[in-house]
Amino acid sequence: VFLISLKAGGVGLNLTAADYVYIVDPWWNPAVEQQAIDRTHRIGQTKNIFAYRMICKDTIEDKIMELQERKRILAKELIADDASFVKSLSREDVEYLFS
Repeated sequence: VFLISLKAGGVGLNLTAADYVYIVDPWWNPAVEQQAIDRTHRIGQTKNIFAYRMICKDTIEDKIMELQERKRILAKELIADDASFVKSLSREDVEYLFS
């Protein structure tokens, strides 16, 4: 068992000995979580990786997951090949993406 925070475990480490990742402290930015999970997907990894998020209903973590989903949707639409979407973004949407 190896216990590490997202911020410490998401940068500069290769954890190819791991095959299970449990996220118990979700981060507002989904890329931070994905980077931490990707630390187990490196050259030399021969096992399947299982990532689990431990989220309780009606908690701050539940709200963070909603925030992550909104950011994912906005980012996906932003990089889509649809210039009209970019024009329809409000200032609040842009600030939300970069916050």
